[in-house]
Amino acid sequence: MNRAHDSQEGKACLDIACEYFKNISIDLIYGIPGASNQQWQDNIDIALSYELPHISSYALTIEPRTALESFIKKGLIEEVDDEKVEEQFHILIEALEKNDFVHYELSNFGKEGYFSKNNSAYWQGKSYIGIGPSAHSYNGVKRSWNISNNSRYLKALAKDELPSESETLTTSDRFNEQVMTGLRTIWGVNLEMIKEQFGDDYYDYLLRQSKKYMDQHLLYIEDDKLMVTKKGKFLCDGIASELFKLKKN
Repeated sequence: MNRAHDSQEGKACLDIACEYFKNISIDLIYGIPGASNQQWQDNIDIALSYELPHISSYALTIEPRTALESFIKKGLIEEVDDEKVEEQFHILIEALEKNDFVHYELSNFGKEGYFSKNNSAYWQGKSYIGIGPSAHSYNGVKRSWNISNNSRYLKALAKDELPSESETLTTSDRFNEQVMTGLRTIWGVNLEMIKEQFGDDYYDYLLRQSKKYMDQHLLYIEDDKLMVTKKGKFLCDGIASELFKLKKN
């Protein structure tokens, strides 16, 4: 993986952290080229041995212009196996749910009372204020972001200026974000809220677009919430994109 630390250093850091903190979250990566399902299970078991209250886990993404991308192109490391990625995703879910973790968001698992408050606010479309260079803010309609340059940020504040840019989201943008984030969580997409906020046109569109995925047992409706099935979780982002409203207004 070309990381600056090895597994022993990672575990040593966790050992120290667990001496002083109870509320700890770690990130795990699955779908690593050449890693077997048993090796992935062993990684999960190591994580569980620390009795952590929260685990985030992501499929490996090959970012452009990274050492990993170069190694794969040169044939030094094999390509990512999509079938194995899906297998390891389901191994992860089964292992963590057996250990009383709630799969509350596609990439996040938490014990009761330990869901991420910060990220949950994003996923549920709540307003938030970002303070400091590069910080983002959102009020339900407009999104803004502060400049990333520390020196320019401080100089602007000294002049009573807020050094930020902003964009006003279109109705379609807000609809698409609610669909995308809602499907990723255990809270689903609130259909009543869709009708209230966006009207019958968007509501009917969402139900029409969802029908084929419900027929394929990838989506379902429960308590007026549109949800993904266990089978549909791995395909969630792709399904969401098919439900987007493309018309800008």
